[in-house]
Amino acid sequence: MTAESDVLIAILKLTKEGPVLYETINEHVRFPSNVVKELLQKLQNSGLVYVRDKMLEVTMLQRIELAICALSNRADLEKVSSLLHWKEFEAMAAIAFESNGYLVMKNLRFKHDGRRYEIDLIGCKKPLVVCVDCKHWHHSMGSATMERLAKEQIARVRALVGCLPDPKIELEVQSWKSARFVPVVLSLVVDKSKFCSGVPVVPILQVQDFLNQLPAYVESMRYIDLEKRRQTFFRQKRLFW
Repeated sequence: MTAESDVLIAILKLTKEGPVLYETINEHVRFPSNVVKELLQKLQNSGLVYVRDKMLEVTMLQRIELAICALSNRADLEKVSSLLHWKEFEAMAAIAFESNGYLVMKNLRFKHDGRRYEIDLIGCKKPLVVCVDCKHWHHSMGSATMERLAKEQIARVRALVGCLPDPKIELEVQSWKSARFVPVVLSLVVDKSKFCSGVPVVPILQVQDFLNQLPAYVESMRYIDLEKRRQTFFRQKRLFW
């Protein structure tokens, strides 16, 4: 492990519950104090940490950025992920959606055809309903893994659309005449946005760019049309009757 990744890991560990004394970092790394001081100054100059009154502070976004820096310095992925609250990941995504005018619901649980499902985050902004699977990374994601995650998210979104309207699900979309449900996988470990089975796999730090471009590119993505689903449902009803 390099000096920089050692310091980054120490910051993530020590700030998990809040600010810490600046000097405390020295006690948790194996490198000379002058090296640590230089690295901390570098991080402060880069806007990745704040130092105020001898206290080192980091925001939620900074913690995510520090984690990515640690991984780029070959820190162990499992160790880095264990130092982050999985709720930090969800909360950061929710903030991004809300700042772009989406109504957000987190951890929606529902049943369809006898099975239980959960969608980590749903962002609604007419006519889009973005259904996000937030991955808390304990291993790197190869192509096969990303394909599997994408298909699993498609299945969740299909199940959600399949059980609407449902009075137990408090989604504004149920009053809309039409809506497009877009499955998305959000992760830390992918380098750039990519598509798997038509599902965008988006790095956490590129959520803002993704949301900016989503309305223009939704046609090229995998989505489920609520209006078409309703038409199919009523056709099946008439055949049954």
